[in-house]
Amino acid sequence: MADQAFQVDEQALDEVVTFTSELIRIDTTNRGGGDCQERPAAEYAAAKLAEAGLKPTLLERTKGRTNVVARIAGTDPSADAMLVHGHLDVVPAEAADWSVHPFSGEIRDGVVWGRGAVDMKNMDAMILAVVRQWARAGVRPRRDIVVAFTADEEASAEDGSGFLADQHAGLFEGCTEGISESGAFTFHDGQGKQIYPIAAGERGTGWLRLTAHGKAGHGSKVNHANAVTRLAAAVARIGAHEWPVRLTPTVAAALTELAALYGIDAGVDSPDFSADELLAKLGPAAALVAPTVRNSANPTMLSAGYKVNVIPGEATAHIDGRYLPGGEDEFRETLDRLTGPDVEWEFEHREVALQAPVDSPTFARMRSAVEEFAPEGHVVPYCMSGGTDAKQFSRLGITGYGFAPLKLPEGFDYQALFHGVDERVPVEALHFGVRVLDRFLRSA
Repeated sequence: MADQAFQVDEQALDEVVTFTSELIRIDTTNRGGGDCQERPAAEYAAAKLAEAGLKPTLLERTKGRTNVVARIAGTDPSADAMLVHGHLDVVPAEAADWSVHPFSGEIRDGVVWGRGAVDMKNMDAMILAVVRQWARAGVRPRRDIVVAFTADEEASAEDGSGFLADQHAGLFEGCTEGISESGAFTFHDGQGKQIYPIAAGERGTGWLRLTAHGKAGHGSKVNHANAVTRLAAAVARIGAHEWPVRLTPTVAAALTELAALYGIDAGVDSPDFSADELLAKLGPAAALVAPTVRNSANPTMLSAGYKVNVIPGEATAHIDGRYLPGGEDEFRETLDRLTGPDVEWEFEHREVALQAPVDSPTFARMRSAVEEFAPEGHVVPYCMSGGTDAKQFSRLGITGYGFAPLKLPEGFDYQALFHGVDERVPVEALHFGVRVLDRFLRSA
């Protein structure tokens, strides 16, 4: 158990802010297609770990796409190890759209600004601050903690967690559980309640390429085998499709706990249960669950032709598909039907859906750590609509949770800032995160 008298020191609180700012200044924009260099950020993280007495290993599949892994020995050699991981890359940011430069790392009015402030250089900084605090205080966790900073999470993860899981599994020996981004942040419901969702699952990723073939010809002539027409019809069907409700155990638990919070009988096991009716009763809190009661497929890209008066022989589209745990077969069958006989589809990137138990001792300890520092908060499980590096690490038998704690003020829309303009994080939120992360990891 954690020593309840242990306190995070002022240096750790200062360092988490400094590290967040300095990591943001290292431009690790991932534009896809291999266009990214994480190595400067990886070297930065490795140096901070080395100063704490650890022996970080730097690993690359592709030059410049660097990952960092280090292990902290626990006091109980018989205990399973835990993985704590964060990615170093960020999505692009157009400086002209921002109030401050997205790679300035500016600290203004108690807020750290820049790309990666919430996704997820803040968590990277928390991990570093906690590890270094332990080194100063002579603290050792009960179980081994494997720390990993990865490349390429914002694209395919082939140079990051996928590479580590496939080629360096030995570094994660003994790890049975892991934590990373997108959980334990404050969600204000607009009615005075503060909700802290902890991720215990994520939908699977199915990024699709659709291809329609037809008869090329002159744009002035009738053409009943027009590839563009065939593709457009398929895309329209996919975009308009209403996917059926499919409740997974994690989502059912989320609905049940949220309903109880508002004095509502969720009735998820009732034959008359309607997810849409329950979501309507939950008000703003429904946003935590609504994206994950169904599979989804959203058209995102179209490409066809090269001249207005030429009918092309081929047209392509891309679809961002997501499927629930146990929902991939239904997803495939539905896409076969919606695309029809004139359009082919294939996965350009596919990753599994995940589900973690919400009745585990680890989830209970995460809940307890949050409630200790936010006693007014209400912790609930939830399923992420998107995906994280936990998908790749699941190949090693590691059960993943989303746990990157932040205490946010009302009006601070955490989810909108993911990949959004003016991404930023309050200094006090980082301080809260360090305290909660420290408490959880020492009790885990």
